[in-house]
Amino acid sequence: MKAQAANRIEFTGVTLERRQNIELYLSAFSPAQINKSARFKNRVAREIKQALRGLGYYQVLIEFEDKSDGKDYVLLAKITAGKYVFIDVADIQLNGEAVRDAEFLALQKAKAPRKGERMHHDIYEDYKKALLSLSHRKGYFDAEFSRAELEVTPGDRRGKMHLHFQSGPRYRFGDITFVGGQIRDARLQTLLPFKSGDFYSAERLAKLSQNLANTLWFGSVDLIADPDNRKDGALPLTIELQPAVRNSVETGLGYATDVGARLKASWFKPWVNDRGHSLNADLELSQREQNLETSYKFPLRDVANDYYQLSFGYKNKDLLDTDSTSYNLKGERHWLLSNQWQRTLSLRWLYEDYVQGAQRDTSNLVLPGFAFSRNRDTGGSMPLDADNYLLSVEAANTSWGSDTDFIRLYGRAGWIGSFSEDQRWLVRMDAGAILQEQIANIPPSLRFFAGGDSSLRGYGYQTIAPVNAEQELIGGIRLATVNLEYQHRVKGDWWLALFTDYGSAWNDQPDWKQSVGIGARWASPVGPIRLDLAYGMDHEPNGRFRIHFTLGPEL
Repeated sequence: MKAQAANRIEFTGVTLERRQNIELYLSAFSPAQINKSARFKNRVAREIKQALRGLGYYQVLIEFEDKSDGKDYVLLAKITAGKYVFIDVADIQLNGEAVRDAEFLALQKAKAPRKGERMHHDIYEDYKKALLSLSHRKGYFDAEFSRAELEVTPGDRRGKMHLHFQSGPRYRFGDITFVGGQIRDARLQTLLPFKSGDFYSAERLAKLSQNLANTLWFGSVDLIADPDNRKDGALPLTIELQPAVRNSVETGLGYATDVGARLKASWFKPWVNDRGHSLNADLELSQREQNLETSYKFPLRDVANDYYQLSFGYKNKDLLDTDSTSYNLKGERHWLLSNQWQRTLSLRWLYEDYVQGAQRDTSNLVLPGFAFSRNRDTGGSMPLDADNYLLSVEAANTSWGSDTDFIRLYGRAGWIGSFSEDQRWLVRMDAGAILQEQIANIPPSLRFFAGGDSSLRGYGYQTIAPVNAEQELIGGIRLATVNLEYQHRVKGDWWLALFTDYGSAWNDQPDWKQSVGIGARWASPVGPIRLDLAYGMDHEPNGRFRIHFTLGPEL
């Protein structure tokens, strides 16, 4: 078999941007095409001159030399580029309604070529494209260039640039029609971030598409706003909707060192009626804990963030010195505030039958409460920037039917940041307090315990808490923990982590515990997977290593 030719073109005399542009133009020639004929050399010369002309160099001299590298032919081009042509006349005009549009004026200030600058064709073309792109995004559908010319006099290095942009009028949204949806129009209208008569905006269309998708009511959403249908300054919008599958069932297996193997099942009914109510049920089964929770959601004006929710939960827990069965019935009202914080008011009934250490008891509580939360990140399985906040308060009082009086406070804050794309840091803090002196009056589900995968690694799940005379865990009325972590990307989606955890759960005086460790992180398609080897520094008489494995969000 005959070896393929490895002929090539080499050139000298230019560097940086000019070299890169010439390489781009000459990449069109394959090795088999390269030869020493005058015709081919003329083609190469034309491509080199075109590449340099686009950068403002119009006076170019090229000399060719035939060389060989073994059996391969090398065409050497010696390039002499004169001084660049500069813009002597910058005739840049913005006309039409866009002349009063702040975004067009900002674009002109930032990107329009100016007198005295190099005659750079790419900058000129980029500005033209930016004008048309902004026109399409903002509804200037009649926009065009009435004049777009470059005039160059290479001899005296002067160039004239004429660019006259006619934006025409800015169109508005016309009639808005929903087609094919199973949800009543009155409810769908509340999802519109604009109304008929508002100026057209591609960003507003994108927001509408996101709003409709976030409801989970629809299997597909198609926004039809064809500029060819514009008339009398308006563009009609048709929104074609396909209902989502009415019932969705998911099952899965998982494992965490805290609770062992776990079976999950969920049933979701994204729309129950034409008002957009939804129903959800989740079941989690493990050796230590069994949970069942169902919820019914009544969306209000802002479907995703403004709603009522009624939920019922059952939980059975048999862990260490805790044996508890609890029932929860809860009503909630959710709002998204203008500062992007989520506010929740709630009223919960809790009944718990439990054994905690040597104490066997039942608890019947009515718990009004409120919470504020916010969760932000830059996206992806392992974002480079994120923060998460939660503050919740619940209260019990005998005057409204509870067995005892107390106030329970709990807060969590977490931050993820980055030093570079390959270095992340994480800080997470948890704190809680029950304003009552007698821990015996508080059911186990409301007491505080520390230790485990998302608390203090290096210690067993909920093993850090006050104990009774028989050294049985009884839980605490105070909690404080902090996690500090540094992560470095090893390769691709794999990261190495170094961490330390510190904290305690207590009643009278804290018994602080600390751990240090090393871990691996994988940004998997289903979320971050974490494997940690932690050393508990305060085990008696010596420290102890524990392995922690978790799947799920870091904050």
